[in-house]
Amino acid sequence: MSENILIEVVYALPGEQTLLKLPVTPGTTVADAVQASGILQKYPEIDLTVNKLGIFGKLTKADTVLRDKDRIEIYRPLIADPKEVRRKRAEEGKVMKKGGGEA
Repeated sequence: MSENILIEVVYALPGEQTLLKLPVTPGTTVADAVQASGILQKYPEIDLTVNKLGIFGKLTKADTVLRDKDRIEIYRPLIADPKEVRRKRAEEGKVMKKGGGEA
């Protein structure tokens, strides 16, 4: 039984998303599928030693063996730390509330 399985490889930029569907042989790893998809040629900025990978929103390792209908997601590095952004937003809110009722 060596029928191919179908998988997807996705990568998103702020103004553009790419979703590639491809058949792979059973036993194919995440890294093998990303290479086979051709996405690294389309987006040379993707570096598998830097960009994190996931399957359906859960982080995964490059050597994970794929299952039928898996969707590999290639994540871009964060521009800002979400915790820091929330902390700053909360502090700005406190400042605004302190001076709010005395007008």
